[in-house]
Amino acid sequence: MAQLEHFTAPVGTVLARMRALDAELPERDGVAVFNRVYLAVTEEVVRGLAAGEFTDPRAASALDVRFAERYLAAVDAMARGHRPPACWRPVFQFRRHPGVRPLQFALAGVNAHIGHDLALAVVDTCRTLGCEPAALEGEFERVGDLLVALEERIREDLMPGPDLLQIADPLTHLLGSWSLERAREASWAAARALWALRHCADVAEEFAERLDAAVGFAGRMLLTPLPD
Repeated sequence: MAQLEHFTAPVGTVLARMRALDAELPERDGVAVFNRVYLAVTEEVVRGLAAGEFTDPRAASALDVRFAERYLAAVDAMARGHRPPACWRPVFQFRRHPGVRPLQFALAGVNAHIGHDLALAVVDTCRTLGCEPAALEGEFERVGDLLVALEERIREDLMPGPDLLQIADPLTHLLGSWSLERAREASWAAARALWALRHCADVAEEFAERLDAAVGFAGRMLLTPLPD
């Protein structure tokens, strides 16, 4: 039990940051919408770690913390007046736009975090633990499964009801163009590529920058303002 607490403590630190953001941000703020989603995922990770559900709790804890730190660093950069990564800019730019629905903010945040942050977090974790990406694949899949289940709940909770389907047609079309499963697969491929390029700093940096820009472009499309 003491060993499991050792692994849950670091995740508890980032969890506390997310809870603080949840208390600070206005409910309708686009960043707050995503933060609530991510908070639920992180709470589930902590529960799973405490229950011994992860095959390698050390790797799961390290990956989850490095993953969360990417998102929190983007929040901190914006708060200090600095430019966050390109993948997060659409969420911050449109966070108060009245024509963007909560579901769009939730999925645009998931897009940024899975499409960009997760790949870099895998590389960060490999460096921290001194392992290859293959050693993290099981925990990567476990975290991904949590996100898939959560995405289904997000769509159920935030999607307009049947009486609004006619009005929501543009939203349905827009969200149908993005897939968490495809984003997750692409993130794993990107992580492996970045790891393979780790000794070619210039090429790795360019690859990461292009990944960031591409994910940001997809996020901007997800946040297209829609009519009421």
